[in-house]
Amino acid sequence: MNLRRLLLFSLAPVLSASAQQTPQQLADAELPSLLTIYKDLHTHPELSTHEERSAGIVAKELKAAGCEVTERVGKYEKPGTTCFGVVGVMKNGDGPTVLVRTDLDALPVHEETGLPYASTVITKNDEGKDVSVMHACGHDIHMSTFIGVARALAKLKDQWHGTIIFVGQPAEEAVGGARAMLKDGLYTRWPKPDFALGFHDKADLATGKIGVTEGYTYANVDSVDVTVHGVGGHGAYPHKIKDPIVLSAEIINAWQTIVSRENNPLDPVVVTVGSIHGGTKHNIIPDEVKMQVTVRTYKADVRERVLADIERIAKGCAQAAGFPPDKVPDVRVLGDQFTPATYNNPELTKRLVPVWKKALGDKNVEMVDATMGGEDFSEYSLPDHSIPAVDFHVGAVAPEKIAESNKTGTPLPSLHSSKFAPVPESTIRTGVIAMTSTVLEVMKK
Repeated sequence: MNLRRLLLFSLAPVLSASAQQTPQQLADAELPSLLTIYKDLHTHPELSTHEERSAGIVAKELKAAGCEVTERVGKYEKPGTTCFGVVGVMKNGDGPTVLVRTDLDALPVHEETGLPYASTVITKNDEGKDVSVMHACGHDIHMSTFIGVARALAKLKDQWHGTIIFVGQPAEEAVGGARAMLKDGLYTRWPKPDFALGFHDKADLATGKIGVTEGYTYANVDSVDVTVHGVGGHGAYPHKIKDPIVLSAEIINAWQTIVSRENNPLDPVVVTVGSIHGGTKHNIIPDEVKMQVTVRTYKADVRERVLADIERIAKGCAQAAGFPPDKVPDVRVLGDQFTPATYNNPELTKRLVPVWKKALGDKNVEMVDATMGGEDFSEYSLPDHSIPAVDFHVGAVAPEKIAESNKTGTPLPSLHSSKFAPVPESTIRTGVIAMTSTVLEVMKK
């Protein structure tokens, strides 16, 4: 054997190992470990602002992947509340800075999936009431995938350059976790990112697929408290009182004209009264009614107008009903619960679609409709969307179940359902491949 052949022969194992370093193969290699982590996280869910154990697992795994990790990042508005945000920094020379985010928290839902690793956790909520807890929105899938992405990128440093900021964010469900981390210097204590990347499992998309929307993909979400004042009395003598229940009914119906008659049909708006409470007994007309309203919009100017319309209509209905000036309804927009719309940068989205198609196959990348749901990943792109961001969907449902649902018309369990159970193996694998490929594209050498 001549020297050249001997040299090539000796280098063959090294070249072979290098050739195997792809997102697909790394996802397969890490999957057994990630499934173990997933089942542990699923069995031990934690409510928003209480994610200490989950944050600890994420921090430990980021450290093991070679990140510089800082824990308990974030400052909530409520005094004395610990923020369990995690920031892991992976450096690889000069280059772009990219933020990759997962959420950590679970929901106050009693699990009914029947899984062998189902949650049986019961804990106290912030009001001191006993509640069941479940990962009914797939944040356990997100954390497991996120860990897999960190592991994969640590092994692919020959393919990217720059700095990755891995963010484990608490309190997505309660809103405020992203804002709390930004308030604590996420973009000053660490490098401000050139791109922000996120993902979410999807309860009506088949496993093996991802979905994405150009432009607005999630809505602005506002919570509005409305108190309708009246003059209570005996139910037998309605002519002697000012009935806040009847007025509330008129206000609710009138609010629907915001969507049907005051808004451009091409600019989506949702006004939903999710809670209404008034009175204590059949024959007593109460002094007040309390309502809780959720408002969904995309555009900033539409949001401002709709919120103003809600107050205008409530007060106008009271005036038309002859209620005195001191009984005008109180309308309060809860600013601390506002979630801005998530906007997928169109240019970045177009850049990534062929990357995903190459990694997953053409048929496994779908352009999907935007939703009126909310997602505080939007905070990372800043109010002016000056940081290009993309938040894509990962299919979480077995294809045969989607086919059966389409055939029978029986709805699939949705996110936040007590019966929602993503298929973990293929969902995590697809998420790891998709996000790793995304980072490699925006940070490629």
